[in-house]
Amino acid sequence: MEMLLFCVWALLALNPGPGATEEIFEVSIWPDQALVKLGQSLMINCSTTCPDPGPGGIETYLKKTQVDKGPQWKEFLLEDVTENSVLQCFFSCAGIQKDTSLDITVYQPPEQVILELQPAWVAMDEAFTVKCHVPSVAPLENLTLTLLQGNQELHRKDFMNLAVASQRAEITINVKAQREDDRCNFSCRAELDLSSHGGGLLHSSSAIKVLRIFEFSESPQIWVSSLLEIGMAEAVSCELARVFPAREVMFHMFLGDQELSLFVSWKGDTAWANATVRAMETGDQELSCLVSLGPMEQKTREPVHVYSFPPPILEIEELYPLAGTDINVTCLGHVLTSPSPTLRLKGAPDLPAPGEPAWLLLTTREEDNGRNFSCEASLEVQGQRLSKTTAVQLHVLYKPRLEESDCPGNQTWVKGTEQLLACVPKGNPTPTLVCTWNGVIFNFEVPRKATQNHTGTYCCTASNQLGSVSKDIAVIVRGLDEGISSTIFVIIIVALGVGVITIALYLNYRPCKIERRKLPYRQKEKNKEEESQFAVQQAEKCNAHNC
Repeated sequence: MEMLLFCVWALLALNPGPGATEEIFEVSIWPDQALVKLGQSLMINCSTTCPDPGPGGIETYLKKTQVDKGPQWKEFLLEDVTENSVLQCFFSCAGIQKDTSLDITVYQPPEQVILELQPAWVAMDEAFTVKCHVPSVAPLENLTLTLLQGNQELHRKDFMNLAVASQRAEITINVKAQREDDRCNFSCRAELDLSSHGGGLLHSSSAIKVLRIFEFSESPQIWVSSLLEIGMAEAVSCELARVFPAREVMFHMFLGDQELSLFVSWKGDTAWANATVRAMETGDQELSCLVSLGPMEQKTREPVHVYSFPPPILEIEELYPLAGTDINVTCLGHVLTSPSPTLRLKGAPDLPAPGEPAWLLLTTREEDNGRNFSCEASLEVQGQRLSKTTAVQLHVLYKPRLEESDCPGNQTWVKGTEQLLACVPKGNPTPTLVCTWNGVIFNFEVPRKATQNHTGTYCCTASNQLGSVSKDIAVIVRGLDEGISSTIFVIIIVALGVGVITIALYLNYRPCKIERRKLPYRQKEKNKEEESQFAVQQAEKCNAHNC
Protein backbone atom coordinates (compact mmCIF):
# COMPACT_ATOMS: atom_id res chain seq x y z
CA MET A 1 0.00 0.00 0.00
CA GLU A 2 2.87 2.36 0.87
CA MET A 3 4.50 1.64 -2.49
CA LEU A 4 1.22 2.46 -4.31
CA LEU A 5 0.91 5.82 -2.52
CA PHE A 6 4.56 6.52 -3.33
CA CYS A 7 3.94 5.90 -7.06
CA VAL A 8 0.81 8.14 -7.13
CA TRP A 9 2.74 10.88 -5.36
CA ALA A 10 5.56 10.59 -7.92
CA LEU A 11 3.16 10.95 -10.90
CA LEU A 12 1.54 14.02 -9.41
CA ALA A 13 4.94 15.53 -8.83
CA LEU A 14 5.98 14.97 -12.45
CA ASN A 15 2.73 16.48 -13.83
CA PRO A 16 1.97 19.60 -11.81
CA GLY A 17 -1.31 21.18 -12.30
CA PRO A 18 -1.58 24.40 -14.28
CA GLY A 19 -0.63 27.51 -12.42
CA ALA A 20 1.29 25.69 -9.68
CA THR A 21 3.99 27.79 -8.07
CA GLU A 22 7.30 26.13 -7.82
CA GLU A 23 8.93 26.75 -4.49
CA ILE A 24 12.57 26.01 -3.62
CA PHE A 25 12.96 23.71 -0.63
CA GLU A 26 15.32 20.89 0.64
CA VAL A 27 14.80 17.40 1.98
CA SER A 28 17.42 15.90 4.31
CA ILE A 29 17.93 12.72 6.35
CA TRP A 30 19.81 11.97 9.53
CA PRO A 31 22.15 10.24 9.95
CA ASP A 32 23.83 10.92 6.64
CA GLN A 33 25.72 7.56 6.97
CA ALA A 34 23.97 4.55 8.46
CA LEU A 35 26.07 1.74 9.91
CA VAL A 36 24.12 -0.75 11.98
CA LYS A 37 25.14 -4.00 13.63
CA LEU A 38 23.34 -7.05 12.34
CA GLY A 39 19.96 -7.45 14.03
CA GLN A 40 20.09 -4.08 15.76
CA SER A 41 17.67 -1.10 15.41
CA LEU A 42 18.28 2.23 13.68
CA MET A 43 16.63 5.62 14.35
CA ILE A 44 15.97 7.72 11.15
CA ASN A 45 14.96 11.41 11.05
CA CYS A 46 13.53 12.72 7.76
CA SER A 47 13.07 16.56 7.54
CA THR A 48 12.41 19.41 5.05
CA THR A 49 12.92 23.16 4.78
CA CYS A 50 9.42 23.67 3.32
CA PRO A 51 7.44 25.98 5.66
CA ASP A 52 4.21 24.16 5.01
CA PRO A 53 5.12 20.72 3.75
CA GLY A 54 2.72 18.30 2.29
CA PRO A 55 2.88 14.51 2.56
CA GLY A 56 6.32 13.11 3.56
CA GLY A 57 8.03 10.13 5.13
CA ILE A 58 10.43 7.31 4.28
CA GLU A 59 10.25 4.42 1.88
CA THR A 60 12.00 1.13 2.75
CA TYR A 61 11.28 -2.56 2.77
CA LEU A 62 12.63 -2.75 6.32
CA LYS A 63 10.27 -2.84 9.23
CA LYS A 64 9.64 0.76 10.29
CA THR A 65 7.71 2.53 13.03
CA GLN A 66 7.08 6.29 13.25
CA VAL A 67 7.97 7.26 16.76
CA ASP A 68 7.72 11.06 16.59
CA LYS A 69 7.02 14.02 14.22
CA GLY A 70 7.05 17.78 13.92
CA PRO A 71 5.82 20.43 11.39
CA GLN A 72 8.86 19.85 9.18
CA TRP A 73 10.21 16.41 10.26
CA LYS A 74 9.32 12.85 11.04
CA GLU A 75 11.28 10.24 13.04
CA PHE A 76 11.17 6.50 12.40
CA LEU A 77 12.57 3.41 14.10
CA LEU A 78 13.93 0.63 11.88
CA GLU A 79 13.99 -2.70 13.76
CA ASP A 80 15.97 -5.92 13.27
CA VAL A 81 18.15 -4.67 10.45
CA THR A 82 19.74 -7.77 8.89
CA GLU A 83 20.94 -6.70 5.45
CA ASN A 84 22.17 -3.74 3.48
CA SER A 85 19.50 -1.53 1.93
CA VAL A 86 18.78 1.94 0.45
CA LEU A 87 16.20 4.13 2.25
CA GLN A 88 14.28 7.05 0.62
CA CYS A 89 13.24 10.16 2.55
CA PHE A 90 10.66 12.39 0.76
CA PHE A 91 8.56 15.53 1.28
CA SER A 92 6.23 17.59 -0.99
CA CYS A 93 5.89 21.32 -0.96
CA ALA A 94 3.27 23.22 -3.02
CA GLY A 95 2.66 20.14 -5.06
CA ILE A 96 6.38 19.56 -5.71
CA GLN A 97 8.02 16.44 -4.21
CA LYS A 98 11.68 16.01 -3.40
CA ASP A 99 13.54 13.07 -1.87
CA THR A 100 16.99 11.95 -0.73
CA SER A 101 18.43 8.50 -0.15
CA LEU A 102 20.45 6.82 2.62
CA ASP A 103 22.63 3.72 2.20
CA ILE A 104 22.26 1.46 5.20
CA THR A 105 25.25 -0.83 5.76
CA VAL A 106 24.87 -3.82 8.04
CA TYR A 107 28.06 -5.08 9.73
CA GLN A 108 28.84 -8.17 11.73
CA PRO A 109 32.10 -8.11 13.76
CA PRO A 110 34.45 -11.10 13.57
CA GLU A 111 33.49 -12.37 16.99
CA GLN A 112 34.48 -15.97 16.27
CA VAL A 113 37.92 -16.58 14.72
CA ILE A 114 38.79 -20.26 14.40
CA LEU A 115 42.35 -21.55 13.89
CA GLU A 116 43.09 -25.17 12.96
CA LEU A 117 46.42 -27.02 12.94
CA GLN A 118 46.27 -30.20 10.90
CA PRO A 119 47.65 -32.37 12.38
CA ALA A 120 48.42 -31.13 15.87
CA TRP A 121 51.41 -33.53 16.08
CA VAL A 122 53.60 -33.51 12.96
CA ALA A 123 56.47 -35.81 12.08
CA MET A 124 59.69 -33.93 11.41
CA ASP A 125 60.13 -32.85 7.75
CA GLU A 126 56.44 -33.54 7.06
CA ALA A 127 53.99 -30.81 5.95
CA PHE A 128 51.27 -29.44 8.19
CA THR A 129 48.36 -27.08 7.43
CA VAL A 130 47.49 -23.85 9.20
CA LYS A 131 43.90 -22.82 8.51
CA CYS A 132 41.91 -19.84 9.77
CA HIS A 133 38.30 -18.96 9.07
CA VAL A 134 35.60 -16.64 10.37
CA PRO A 135 32.11 -18.19 10.21
CA SER A 136 30.19 -14.89 10.31
CA VAL A 137 31.46 -11.47 9.32
CA ALA A 138 30.19 -8.51 7.26
CA PRO A 139 30.96 -6.69 5.16
CA LEU A 140 33.43 -9.28 3.87
CA GLU A 141 35.25 -6.84 1.58
CA ASN A 142 36.40 -4.92 4.63
CA LEU A 143 37.92 -7.97 6.36
CA THR A 144 41.63 -8.86 6.63
CA LEU A 145 42.92 -12.17 8.07
CA THR A 146 46.52 -12.57 9.32
CA LEU A 147 48.23 -15.84 10.35
CA LEU A 148 50.86 -15.48 13.08
CA GLN A 149 53.61 -17.75 14.39
CA GLY A 150 54.32 -16.27 17.76
CA ASN A 151 54.56 -12.56 16.92
CA GLN A 152 55.82 -13.18 13.41
CA GLU A 153 53.42 -12.70 10.50
CA LEU A 154 53.20 -15.76 8.27
CA HIS A 155 50.52 -14.72 5.78
CA ARG A 156 47.93 -11.97 5.27
CA LYS A 157 44.79 -12.01 3.13
CA ASP A 158 42.09 -9.43 2.39
CA PHE A 159 38.75 -9.92 0.61
CA MET A 160 38.34 -6.53 -1.05
CA ASN A 161 38.24 -7.75 -4.65
CA LEU A 162 36.31 -10.97 -4.04
CA ALA A 163 32.69 -11.53 -4.89
CA VAL A 164 30.84 -11.47 -1.61
CA ALA A 165 28.29 -14.10 -2.56
CA SER A 166 30.83 -16.77 -3.56
CA GLN A 167 33.63 -16.39 -1.06
CA ARG A 168 34.20 -17.51 2.50
CA ALA A 169 36.35 -15.71 5.04
CA GLU A 170 39.13 -18.31 5.09
CA ILE A 171 42.92 -18.49 4.79
CA THR A 172 45.07 -21.66 4.50
CA ILE A 173 48.83 -22.28 4.18
CA ASN A 174 51.05 -25.38 4.19
CA VAL A 175 54.36 -25.44 6.15
CA LYS A 176 57.17 -28.01 6.40
CA ALA A 177 57.80 -29.08 9.99
CA GLN A 178 61.22 -28.42 11.50
CA ARG A 179 62.47 -29.38 14.95
CA GLU A 180 62.69 -25.72 16.01
CA ASP A 181 58.95 -25.37 15.33
CA ASP A 182 58.12 -27.64 18.27
CA ARG A 183 55.89 -25.92 20.82
CA CYS A 184 55.48 -22.84 18.61
CA ASN A 185 52.32 -20.80 19.13
CA PHE A 186 50.09 -20.19 16.12
CA SER A 187 47.19 -17.72 16.04
CA CYS A 188 44.95 -15.84 13.62
CA ARG A 189 43.94 -12.19 13.78
CA ALA A 190 40.81 -10.83 12.04
CA GLU A 191 40.38 -7.08 11.37
CA LEU A 192 37.19 -5.46 10.09
CA ASP A 193 37.84 -1.90 8.87
CA LEU A 194 34.58 0.14 8.83
CA SER A 195 36.18 3.56 8.43
CA SER A 196 34.78 3.92 4.91
CA HIS A 197 31.27 3.53 6.38
CA GLY A 198 31.79 5.96 9.20
CA GLY A 199 32.83 3.33 11.72
CA GLY A 200 36.07 2.22 13.30
CA LEU A 201 38.39 -0.81 13.26
CA LEU A 202 37.02 -3.98 14.80
CA HIS A 203 39.38 -6.85 15.49
CA SER A 204 39.42 -10.25 17.13
CA SER A 205 41.89 -13.13 17.50
CA SER A 206 41.66 -16.89 17.62
CA ALA A 207 42.68 -19.09 20.49
CA ILE A 208 46.38 -19.96 20.43
CA LYS A 209 47.27 -23.39 19.05
CA VAL A 210 50.54 -25.11 19.98
CA LEU A 211 52.26 -27.16 17.30
CA ARG A 212 54.05 -30.36 18.32
CA ILE A 213 56.91 -31.80 16.25
CA PHE A 214 58.12 -35.37 16.84
CA GLU A 215 60.52 -37.99 15.52
CA PHE A 216 59.77 -41.66 16.12
CA SER A 217 61.69 -43.70 13.57
CA GLU A 218 62.90 -46.78 15.47
CA SER A 219 61.33 -49.59 17.46
CA PRO A 220 61.96 -49.91 21.22
CA GLN A 221 64.39 -52.57 22.45
CA ILE A 222 64.03 -54.65 25.60
CA TRP A 223 67.04 -55.67 27.67
CA VAL A 224 66.26 -58.70 29.83
CA SER A 225 67.78 -62.08 30.64
CA SER A 226 66.12 -64.96 28.82
CA LEU A 227 66.02 -66.82 32.16
CA LEU A 228 64.29 -65.48 35.27
CA GLU A 229 64.34 -67.22 38.62
CA ILE A 230 61.00 -67.33 40.37
CA GLY A 231 60.68 -64.87 43.24
CA MET A 232 64.02 -63.23 42.50
CA ALA A 233 64.32 -59.53 41.58
CA GLU A 234 65.72 -59.00 38.09
CA ALA A 235 66.58 -55.65 36.46
CA VAL A 236 64.99 -55.04 33.03
CA SER A 237 64.96 -52.01 30.73
CA CYS A 238 63.32 -50.73 27.56
CA GLU A 239 65.17 -48.25 25.33
CA LEU A 240 64.06 -46.06 22.45
CA ALA A 241 66.72 -44.31 20.33
CA ARG A 242 66.40 -41.49 17.78
CA VAL A 243 63.27 -40.05 19.34
CA PHE A 244 62.24 -36.41 19.79
CA PRO A 245 61.31 -34.99 22.21
CA ALA A 246 62.82 -37.81 24.31
CA ARG A 247 61.61 -36.49 27.66
CA GLU A 248 57.95 -36.84 26.62
CA VAL A 249 58.11 -40.53 25.70
CA MET A 250 55.64 -42.66 27.67
CA PHE A 251 56.63 -46.20 28.70
CA HIS A 252 54.55 -49.13 29.93
CA MET A 253 56.12 -52.53 30.69
CA PHE A 254 54.36 -55.79 31.48
CA LEU A 255 55.36 -59.31 32.51
CA GLY A 256 52.36 -61.20 31.30
CA ASP A 257 49.45 -59.17 32.74
CA GLN A 258 51.55 -57.69 35.54
CA GLU A 259 52.43 -54.02 34.93
CA LEU A 260 55.82 -53.00 36.24
CA SER A 261 56.73 -49.85 38.14
CA LEU A 262 59.13 -47.82 35.96
CA PHE A 263 61.86 -45.25 36.42
CA VAL A 264 62.12 -43.23 33.18
CA SER A 265 65.26 -41.37 32.05
CA TRP A 266 66.43 -39.62 28.92
CA LYS A 267 69.59 -38.15 27.42
CA GLY A 268 69.79 -36.40 24.06
CA ASP A 269 67.51 -38.23 21.62
CA THR A 270 67.39 -41.46 23.65
CA ALA A 271 64.84 -42.40 26.30
CA TRP A 272 64.71 -45.51 28.44
CA ALA A 273 62.78 -47.04 31.31
CA ASN A 274 64.25 -49.25 34.04
CA ALA A 275 62.24 -51.63 36.18
CA THR A 276 62.63 -54.51 38.60
CA VAL A 277 60.66 -57.62 37.72
CA ARG A 278 59.85 -60.45 40.11
CA ALA A 279 58.24 -63.46 38.44
CA MET A 280 55.87 -65.48 40.60
CA GLU A 281 55.00 -68.35 38.22
CA THR A 282 57.29 -70.80 36.46
CA GLY A 283 57.17 -71.49 32.74
CA ASP A 284 57.36 -69.52 29.50
CA GLN A 285 56.17 -65.92 29.76
CA GLU A 286 56.42 -62.66 27.79
CA LEU A 287 57.92 -59.33 28.74
CA SER A 288 56.43 -56.48 26.71
CA CYS A 289 57.21 -52.76 26.38
CA LEU A 290 54.65 -50.27 25.05
CA VAL A 291 56.08 -46.89 23.98
CA SER A 292 54.02 -43.88 22.90
CA LEU A 293 54.74 -40.31 21.82
CA GLY A 294 51.97 -38.05 20.57
CA PRO A 295 49.99 -40.05 17.97
CA MET A 296 52.68 -42.76 17.67
CA GLU A 297 52.68 -46.04 19.59
CA GLN A 298 54.82 -49.17 19.30
CA LYS A 299 55.04 -52.39 21.28
CA THR A 300 57.98 -54.80 21.59
CA ARG A 301 57.91 -58.29 23.13
CA GLU A 302 60.61 -60.61 24.46
CA PRO A 303 60.05 -64.23 25.59
CA VAL A 304 61.43 -65.26 28.99
CA HIS A 305 61.53 -68.56 30.84
CA VAL A 306 60.87 -68.58 34.58
CA TYR A 307 62.51 -71.43 36.53
CA SER A 308 62.72 -72.57 40.14
CA PHE A 309 66.18 -73.34 41.56
CA PRO A 310 66.50 -72.85 45.33
CA PRO A 311 69.98 -73.26 46.85
CA PRO A 312 70.98 -76.81 47.84
CA ILE A 313 70.70 -77.98 51.44
CA LEU A 314 73.88 -78.64 53.42
CA GLU A 315 73.34 -80.62 56.62
CA ILE A 316 76.05 -81.15 59.26
CA GLU A 317 75.04 -83.64 61.91
CA GLU A 318 76.46 -81.44 64.65
CA LEU A 319 77.76 -77.91 64.11
CA TYR A 320 79.60 -77.75 67.45
CA PRO A 321 81.08 -81.22 68.04
CA LEU A 322 83.83 -82.09 70.48
CA ALA A 323 87.18 -82.95 68.97
CA GLY A 324 87.28 -86.67 68.11
CA THR A 325 83.54 -86.91 67.34
CA ASP A 326 82.32 -88.68 64.18
CA ILE A 327 79.80 -86.57 62.22
CA ASN A 328 77.97 -86.92 58.90
CA VAL A 329 78.00 -84.08 56.33
CA THR A 330 75.22 -84.34 53.69
CA CYS A 331 74.57 -82.31 50.52
CA LEU A 332 70.94 -82.44 49.24
CA GLY A 333 69.06 -80.85 46.33
CA HIS A 334 66.00 -78.72 47.21
CA VAL A 335 62.64 -80.43 46.66
CA LEU A 336 61.41 -77.47 44.53
CA THR A 337 64.26 -77.87 42.04
CA SER A 338 63.14 -79.56 38.86
CA PRO A 339 64.67 -81.55 37.31
CA SER A 340 66.96 -82.90 40.06
CA PRO A 341 70.30 -81.07 40.13
CA THR A 342 73.80 -82.54 40.08
CA LEU A 343 75.43 -82.24 43.52
CA ARG A 344 79.05 -81.85 44.63
CA LEU A 345 80.20 -81.79 48.27
CA LYS A 346 83.61 -80.28 48.87
CA GLY A 347 85.82 -82.93 50.45
CA ALA A 348 83.60 -85.87 49.50
CA PRO A 349 85.58 -88.62 47.73
CA ASP A 350 83.08 -89.38 44.95
CA LEU A 351 80.42 -87.62 42.88
CA PRO A 352 76.93 -89.00 43.54
CA ALA A 353 74.59 -90.19 40.82
CA PRO A 354 72.12 -87.57 39.48
CA GLY A 355 69.38 -87.00 42.01
CA GLU A 356 71.34 -88.68 44.82
CA PRO A 357 72.77 -86.78 47.84
CA ALA A 358 76.48 -86.38 48.42
CA TRP A 359 77.92 -87.12 51.87
CA LEU A 360 81.04 -87.80 53.88
CA LEU A 361 81.89 -89.13 57.38
CA LEU A 362 84.31 -86.95 59.34
CA THR A 363 86.17 -87.53 62.59
CA THR A 364 86.64 -84.03 63.93
CA ARG A 365 90.00 -82.68 64.97
CA GLU A 366 91.05 -79.43 66.53
CA GLU A 367 92.40 -78.39 63.13
CA ASP A 368 88.86 -78.67 61.71
CA ASN A 369 87.67 -75.74 63.79
CA GLY A 370 86.55 -73.01 61.37
CA ARG A 371 86.56 -75.37 58.39
CA ASN A 372 84.10 -74.42 55.64
CA PHE A 373 82.01 -77.06 53.89
CA SER A 374 80.30 -76.20 50.59
CA CYS A 375 77.49 -77.95 48.74
CA GLU A 376 77.26 -77.07 45.04
CA ALA A 377 74.21 -77.87 42.89
CA SER A 378 74.20 -77.47 39.10
CA LEU A 379 71.16 -77.50 36.83
CA GLU A 380 70.67 -77.14 33.08
CA VAL A 381 67.83 -74.77 32.10
CA GLN A 382 67.06 -73.93 28.46
CA GLY A 383 70.55 -75.04 27.45
CA GLN A 384 72.31 -72.97 30.14
CA ARG A 385 74.20 -74.51 33.04
CA LEU A 386 73.33 -72.85 36.35
CA SER A 387 74.94 -73.48 39.71
CA LYS A 388 74.29 -72.54 43.35
CA THR A 389 76.36 -73.12 46.46
CA THR A 390 75.51 -73.38 50.15
CA ALA A 391 78.35 -73.05 52.67
CA VAL A 392 78.43 -73.91 56.39
CA GLN A 393 81.28 -73.45 58.85
CA LEU A 394 82.16 -76.19 61.38
CA HIS A 395 83.07 -75.30 64.95
CA VAL A 396 85.08 -77.98 66.81
CA LEU A 397 85.13 -77.65 70.59
CA TYR A 398 88.24 -78.55 72.60
CA LYS A 399 89.83 -77.83 75.98
CA PRO A 400 92.24 -74.95 76.51
CA ARG A 401 95.95 -75.37 75.78
CA LEU A 402 98.96 -73.22 76.65
CA GLU A 403 101.56 -74.17 74.08
CA GLU A 404 105.18 -73.12 74.35
CA SER A 405 105.05 -71.38 70.96
CA ASP A 406 102.22 -69.08 72.06
CA CYS A 407 102.93 -68.96 75.80
CA PRO A 408 106.72 -69.36 76.52
CA GLY A 409 107.61 -70.61 80.02
CA ASN A 410 110.71 -68.40 80.23
CA GLN A 411 110.54 -64.75 79.20
CA THR A 412 113.23 -62.06 79.49
CA TRP A 413 112.32 -58.39 79.78
CA VAL A 414 114.69 -55.44 79.34
CA LYS A 415 114.62 -53.01 82.21
CA GLY A 416 112.99 -49.65 81.40
CA THR A 417 111.17 -50.84 78.26
CA GLU A 418 107.43 -51.35 77.72
CA GLN A 419 106.64 -55.03 78.13
CA LEU A 420 103.65 -57.39 77.94
CA LEU A 421 103.35 -60.86 79.34
CA ALA A 422 103.27 -63.02 76.19
CA CYS A 423 100.67 -65.76 76.60
CA VAL A 424 97.92 -66.60 74.10
CA PRO A 425 95.79 -69.67 74.93
CA LYS A 426 94.21 -71.98 72.40
CA GLY A 427 90.80 -73.58 72.74
CA ASN A 428 87.20 -73.45 71.54
CA PRO A 429 85.18 -71.76 72.93
CA THR A 430 87.86 -69.10 73.22
CA PRO A 431 89.36 -69.44 76.69
CA THR A 432 89.62 -66.69 79.24
CA LEU A 433 93.12 -66.15 80.65
CA VAL A 434 93.85 -65.11 84.22
CA CYS A 435 97.47 -64.56 85.39
CA THR A 436 98.57 -64.03 89.01
CA TRP A 437 101.84 -62.81 90.47
CA ASN A 438 102.58 -63.31 94.13
CA GLY A 439 98.93 -64.24 94.61
CA VAL A 440 97.63 -61.05 92.99
CA ILE A 441 95.85 -60.96 89.61
CA PHE A 442 98.20 -59.43 87.05
CA ASN A 443 96.72 -57.45 84.14
CA PHE A 444 98.77 -58.83 81.30
CA GLU A 445 96.91 -56.85 78.60
CA VAL A 446 98.31 -53.47 79.72
CA PRO A 447 101.92 -52.66 78.69
CA ARG A 448 104.10 -51.59 81.60
CA LYS A 449 107.67 -50.33 82.06
CA ALA A 450 109.79 -53.27 83.21
CA THR A 451 111.63 -53.01 86.58
CA GLN A 452 113.52 -55.48 88.73
CA ASN A 453 110.35 -55.85 90.78
CA HIS A 454 108.70 -57.68 87.85
CA THR A 455 111.19 -60.53 88.09
CA GLY A 456 109.48 -63.68 89.31
CA THR A 457 107.12 -66.53 88.43
CA TYR A 458 103.68 -65.79 87.01
CA CYS A 459 100.88 -68.37 87.04
CA CYS A 460 98.48 -68.20 84.09
CA THR A 461 95.25 -70.21 83.90
CA ALA A 462 93.19 -70.59 80.68
CA SER A 463 89.55 -71.71 81.08
CA ASN A 464 86.50 -72.45 78.94
CA GLN A 465 83.34 -74.53 79.35
CA LEU A 466 85.29 -77.74 78.72
CA GLY A 467 88.03 -77.30 81.34
CA SER A 468 91.09 -75.33 82.32
CA VAL A 469 94.89 -75.53 82.19
CA SER A 470 97.61 -73.65 84.11
CA LYS A 471 101.23 -72.81 83.41
CA ASP A 472 104.07 -71.08 85.30
CA ILE A 473 105.97 -68.43 83.42
CA ALA A 474 109.37 -67.32 84.71
CA VAL A 475 110.16 -63.69 83.96
CA ILE A 476 113.69 -62.28 84.31
CA VAL A 477 114.27 -58.54 84.08
CA ARG A 478 117.79 -57.56 82.97
CA GLY A 479 119.40 -54.19 82.60
CA LEU A 480 120.16 -52.86 79.17
CA ASP A 481 123.96 -53.36 79.68
CA GLU A 482 123.37 -56.82 80.98
CA GLY A 483 121.37 -57.58 77.94
CA ILE A 484 124.18 -56.41 75.67
CA SER A 485 126.85 -58.26 77.71
CA SER A 486 124.77 -61.40 77.69
CA THR A 487 124.35 -61.12 73.99
CA ILE A 488 128.10 -60.68 73.46
CA PHE A 489 128.77 -63.55 75.86
CA VAL A 490 126.39 -65.79 73.96
CA ILE A 491 128.03 -64.83 70.67
CA ILE A 492 131.50 -65.61 72.12
CA ILE A 493 130.32 -68.94 73.50
CA VAL A 494 128.76 -69.82 70.18
CA ALA A 495 131.97 -68.82 68.35
CA LEU A 496 134.13 -70.84 70.71
CA GLY A 497 131.82 -73.79 70.34
CA VAL A 498 132.04 -73.62 66.57
CA GLY A 499 135.89 -73.40 66.81
CA VAL A 500 136.17 -76.39 69.14
CA ILE A 501 133.94 -78.47 66.94
CA THR A 502 136.00 -77.52 63.86
CA ILE A 503 139.30 -78.46 65.56
CA ALA A 504 137.86 -81.71 66.86
CA LEU A 505 136.64 -82.68 63.44
CA TYR A 506 140.03 -81.85 61.94
CA LEU A 507 141.97 -83.85 64.50
CA ASN A 508 139.63 -86.74 64.07
CA TYR A 509 139.95 -86.61 60.31
CA ARG A 510 143.82 -86.36 60.22
CA PRO A 511 144.65 -89.71 62.05
CA CYS A 512 142.14 -91.42 59.86
CA LYS A 513 143.93 -90.08 56.83
CA ILE A 514 147.37 -91.20 58.11
CA GLU A 515 145.97 -94.56 59.05
CA ARG A 516 144.62 -94.98 55.53
CA ARG A 517 148.03 -94.18 54.13
CA LYS A 518 149.75 -96.79 56.43
CA LEU A 519 147.27 -99.54 55.70
CA PRO A 520 148.91 -101.03 52.50
CA TYR A 521 152.30 -101.23 54.21
CA ARG A 522 150.93 -102.95 57.31
CA GLN A 523 149.06 -105.41 55.15
CA LYS A 524 152.28 -106.40 53.38
CA GLU A 525 154.13 -106.89 56.69
CA LYS A 526 151.29 -109.02 57.95
CA ASN A 527 151.30 -111.17 54.83
CA LYS A 528 155.07 -111.76 55.18
CA GLU A 529 154.68 -112.76 58.80
CA GLU A 530 151.89 -115.20 57.91
CA GLU A 531 154.04 -116.73 55.18
CA SER A 532 157.01 -117.23 57.58
CA GLN A 533 154.76 -118.93 60.12
CA PHE A 534 153.37 -121.21 57.41
CA ALA A 535 156.88 -122.18 56.29
CA VAL A 536 157.93 -123.07 59.85
CA GLN A 537 154.82 -125.24 60.31
CA GLN A 538 155.53 -127.12 57.08
CA ALA A 539 159.13 -127.76 58.13
CA GLU A 540 158.08 -129.17 61.48
CA LYS A 541 155.61 -131.54 59.83
CA CYS A 542 158.24 -132.72 57.42
CA ASN A 543 160.73 -133.50 60.25
CA ALA A 544 158.11 -135.46 62.09
CA HIS A 545 157.54 -137.68 59.13
CA ASN A 546 161.24 -137.97 58.22
CA CYS A 547 160.80 -136.24 54.89
